[in-house]
Order: sequence, then structure tokens, then C-alpha cells
Amino acid sequence: MSAPHALPANDGADAHAITASVSLQEMRPRVLKGDDTFAVLNRDGDALPQPGGPEGLYHRDTRHLSRLELTLAGRRLLLLSSAVSDDGAMLTCDLTNPDLPGLAGAPGIEKDLLHLRRSIFLRNGTCYERIALRNHSMQALRLELAIRVESDFADLFEVRGERRAQRGTLHPPAEGPAGLILAYTGLDSKRRETRLRFEPRPARIEAETAVFEIALAPGERRTLLVETRCVSDAGHACGTPPREAAGAAFLRALWEDSRARRAAQARSASVVTADTGFDEMIGRSVADLTMLSTATPDGPFPYAGVPWFSTVFGRDSLITAWLTLWLDPALALGVLRHLASMQATGFDAAADAEPGKILHEMRHGEMADLGEVPFGRYYGSIDSTPLFVALAGAWLDRTGEAEALRPLWPHLEAALGWIEQHGDRDGDGFVEYGRRTATGLANQGWKDSWDSVSHADGTLAQGPIALCEVQAYVHAAWLAGARIARALGLPEARAAAMERQAAALRERFEARFWCEELGLYALALDGDKRPCRVRSSNAGQVLLGGLAAPERAAMVARHLLDGSFHSGWGIRTLATTERRYNPMSYHNGSVWPHDTALIGMGLARYGHRAAAARLLEGLSAAAGKLDLRRLPELFCGFPRRGGQGPTAYPVACAPQAWAAAAPIGLLGACLGLSFDPKARLVRLERPVLPAGLDRVLLRNLSLGEARIDIELTRAGGDSVAMNVARRSGEITAVLLA
Repeated sequence: MSAPHALPANDGADAHAITASVSLQEMRPRVLKGDDTFAVLNRDGDALPQPGGPEGLYHRDTRHLSRLELTLAGRRLLLLSSAVSDDGAMLTCDLTNPDLPGLAGAPGIEKDLLHLRRSIFLRNGTCYERIALRNHSMQALRLELAIRVESDFADLFEVRGERRAQRGTLHPPAEGPAGLILAYTGLDSKRRETRLRFEPRPARIEAETAVFEIALAPGERRTLLVETRCVSDAGHACGTPPREAAGAAFLRALWEDSRARRAAQARSASVVTADTGFDEMIGRSVADLTMLSTATPDGPFPYAGVPWFSTVFGRDSLITAWLTLWLDPALALGVLRHLASMQATGFDAAADAEPGKILHEMRHGEMADLGEVPFGRYYGSIDSTPLFVALAGAWLDRTGEAEALRPLWPHLEAALGWIEQHGDRDGDGFVEYGRRTATGLANQGWKDSWDSVSHADGTLAQGPIALCEVQAYVHAAWLAGARIARALGLPEARAAAMERQAAALRERFEARFWCEELGLYALALDGDKRPCRVRSSNAGQVLLGGLAAPERAAMVARHLLDGSFHSGWGIRTLATTERRYNPMSYHNGSVWPHDTALIGMGLARYGHRAAAARLLEGLSAAAGKLDLRRLPELFCGFPRRGGQGPTAYPVACAPQAWAAAAPIGLLGACLGLSFDPKARLVRLERPVLPAGLDRVLLRNLSLGEARIDIELTRAGGDSVAMNVARRSGEITAVLLA
């Protein structure tokens, strides 16, 4: 995904790459997120420090707790079970006691007599935890329960492996009126605090440890509450100050969080099939998208992924919104509005900013504040700007609500102006990238690792670089601009001019990018206009933007579905025949679910729905082998083998927004789903059901205030029958065979 990889081409290391000293997949962490706060915990509900480990509680790119550890008589508890709720909101851990020594001469306590249930969730910059204890022995128990906390207040980039020559001041722990205060004053002069309160108050606080002395009669229950509030700048707390009792605050926050999640899910469509595993995958995807979506003044906005990318990423949010457009169009409008509010208006070489350009990444931590990393507001993405316009056009096609785009039109015009004036560095008619400073990203497409763009002999391409899929996004942007201009009643000459731009681009593209000997489009043109004759998945995304000639799209489809590309789980980023192929690499042979989904949508656009259905079956099978049926950011590109799941990539984000959105986008592509808002019509054109799915029910599909439920069933062979199960308002559906 949009990992910040900044390194001059041909260097052997990556200045901002993620250190892979700890495998997230081996940890199988439990992840929670609420707006600008997230937690990475182990299966016990603890966060335990380890070199290179990501565990902890984070707020606005700073780790506010690096340790959260629950013990009885100084010993770890025994895990019974651990699960995140279906809606992704709460972590529940069931624990019991090991054999324990007695207190003050009392007899020891045998294992499995005490049940502890930890319930943890996040809301408004606060981590709420309820610890419920019950004595299942026939004797009274006296216990000493301790909660140890620490905070290194590390910037997220430090956690990822970057080293700093100097840090700010870590203050000694202090007892506060409600419990404990941990604090740090950064080199940016901001004081960051972690404020903990406990209910009941602990018997004593020893440095960073709260100790509770608990007496439980046989069968007695007791509850402890821990509230951890993150303060990103001294005196400016996030959320409501603790003016109410901890128990009341816990219940109020839980109710507010549940209500917000229900509202988010109520606005979108849902999917029910005859396959329980498929439903669980889709359910997890929807829950992850709800969790990753952050409330902004402009509407909901999906952050990219936990733990490394829990912030605004332009490209990731735009693609996530496009993949889920048929399910939840409100997400796309929130993305468009929020990115428009941060559109570049001037030149800033350090931020790779130019007028009209759409944001790549925004960070809030100390290192970004100080410029130690260039990602405070960073615009080094070549595709965010055309994707911004293309998504606006797709949103108009989905909803027909042109007036909602009128306030965005100046931003869309500015984006198109950037494509025309600044995106084409050398005037050859293609949009290309080249960073302005040595600290920016060397590669600025979605494959942004330092070694992701090469020639057939493995040598790295030198810029400015024109990626093939970016030209397809630009093509889609020009056509989208024309549709929006007409819908807003703007002069026809403007719309016609944009259509001419798209047509001219298609002609140039076919002449310069098609490689007859490969049967594919070149990965890119380098700075000398030499094609990078490499068989890459980028060629598949050319189909998404409608730029490929139909006969060449068919050739691309055949290649992408052969064994050199298709692993059985999805499409490899690089074919096995290429010099730089490595199934364990980030971008040179791995499988990314979102890439597979965008390719599938492109295949369906050119009529290859059976191919898209094959890709969906592969992703569904992969999810069935993964923890929580959650598709990660990527996995290794080894071939699918019976009885085995996909091979994990060690530092892949999970949950991750565009990975969660991937099966949703692919399902819509397989079903040939489209909308005609003027006719109040939902179309299903030559739908194909993936292997293993004989029935699909789409609930709550919307056009304005109207709603419809559509049931599709396999009718023998590859044919599909449709039934309208429910409708309200002016809306209908048609199946085109």
C-alpha cells in the first residue's frame, strides 16, 4: 500500500521502510481503532514491550502506552479465549489464574478457580477497560491484582524502526487525582500525557504499577474499571474530562460507540449468501471498514490500516471508496470532501506539493512536526490527483446527485489543471513523477517501494517515470470531468475538450506502452522514454480506467490468469518469469487483495466476468484460511496448495482498508452491478456467481431514499436468475442476460 519508502533509486536500503524484526502474523495481535486512536494488544489483552514490536496504545501517531500488563500475585494469567466482536468494536479476553501462592500466610490458590473477563474498547481518544472477576472456588479468596503501565511516547516512525539522534523529555510517573499520569515533552515543545484512572482506587500505586487487594467470597463477583485517556497536547484533552464516575463513563462511551457503528452500517447495503464462510469474510470486511473509518467534519474517511498507516492516505482512501461505492456511496463523498479541504494550493518542494495536487499522506506525530520525516502533509503521490476526479465521476454515476459535487467543482478543475500543467513533467502527453528533494518518495505510484519499477534486466528505472496504470486513471479523470461538467450545466465546450483529451491519451498510450512481445502493456516509461518491458500487475489496472483497446484487454486477461501471475489466491504484482520476482517481496511478486480486486473490476468492465469470479473465489478461499477471515494488506506470492493457506507477509497491516474493500468491489464486478439514477434503476448485466456461491442476496441497495433487496440464484450452469425480494420508494431492478 502507500508505505512511505524514501530512497534514491539504486540504493540498497530504504530510509523509511518498516523494520521486520517482529512478525505481526506470528503475533496474531488483537487490534482496535477509534478515530485517531488505535491499540495493538496480544491475545491476553496486554501490551508487552519487545524490540521492534508494535504493541501499545497509540493516539495521533504517538504511542501513549508501551506496556499494559495485568498480573495476579506477580504472575501472568492463563488465556481461555480471546476475540474481537463481530462489529470490530470490543476485545473480550477470558482468563483464569495459574497456581498462586497465598497472601500473608494464607493457603495457596489452585489454578482455574478465578475467572477474569477483560472487555476493552476505544472511544474519543480513550481506552476503556472493564475487568470482571468471579470466584468459582468454595473458599474465600484474597488476591493481589496489579496493572503495570509504561509509556515511551515513541513516534510511530520510531516504532517502525527509525532512529533519532535526540528525543524530548520523559517525565517521571506522577499520581494524579484520579490515578496515574505519564507525560513526555517533545522536541516540538508539545506535552503529551497518558492519564489513567481506576475504579475502585487501588490499594497503592508503586511507580507505574497500580495494586488492588481483593477479597472474594465463594461465588462473589467484582468489577474493576481502567480508563486510559490520551492527551496529545498539554491541557487539550481528547474527549470528555472525567467528570462522571468511571462506571457511568464506560457505559455511556459504549452506548455512543454502538450507536455510531449501527448508524454507519444502516446507511450501507449488506450481503447474505448461502456460504457461511463467504458471509463471514464480507462481514469482517464491513466491520473493518467501519472501524477504520474516522469521523471528520467532511464526513466518514477510511484510514489506511493498523498499525503502520492509521491516518489519512489519499490514494488508499480513494481506492477504498471506489471499491465500496455500490455498497456505501456516503463513504466516497466523505473522502472527496476531506481531500478537497487539503488540496495543495502552492509549491512546496519538501512536501512534493504543486497547485491542485491531492494529498498522499498526513501525519501528526513529533517527527512530522519537526520535519524529521516529510509526511506532515505530503503530496508525493502521482495517482491521488487523477483518482480524485475519477472517483467523483464514479460517485455521480452511482448516485446522480450532481448538486453535491458543485462545491467540489473548483477542486476538480484544479486537479485537472495539475494533470495538464504539472503532472506532465516533460510535455510528452503522459503524467509522470519525480521527487523534488532527496527525502521524498523515490517511487510515487501505489507500488512505492524503492525497487518496484525496473527494466527487464532488473536495473531500476530512472525518472521521471510514467506508470501505465496512472495513464488509465488520467483517462478516467478526463471522462469523469466531462460527465460532471455536463451534469452541472457547464459550457459544452469544456466537456467536449476533456473528452478530446481522453481520446488523444488513448491513442498515445497504445502507441507507446503496448509491448507486442509481452502481450501486455509496459510497466512504465522511464525518463528516457524507454518502456519498462516487465510483466507486472499494473497492466491489469489499465483495464479499470477503460484505457485499453478491447482486443488488447483480452490478451491482458489471458496473461493475468495464467500460472505466472495467478497464484490461486490472487494476482501477483510481478510475474514469476521476471528478474526481480520474489514472492516474499513487498511489491515484486506478492499478492495484494486490492490489486487483485481492481484488476477484477477492469476485467469485468471488458466483459470478462468469469475471470473476475475466479479471482473472488481465490480471495474468499484465502480469507477462509486466515485469522478472523480478515484479508491482510498483502501476502506472499507462493502458489496455492491444497490444505494450506496463503503464506503471510511479516509486517502486513491487518485490518487494512483497501484489502477489506477488495471482496466487496469484486462481488459488484462479478454481478455486473451498475446504477441508473435518472431511471431509478439497478442493473445486473450478465452476472456470474463465483464457484461455491449458489445464492446472493443484496439488501438495502439505495438510490436516494429508495431501497431495494435483490436475490440472485444459480439457475443451472452459468446462468443466474433474479428476484426482487423487497423494495421501498421509486426503484426497480433489471437483469440483462
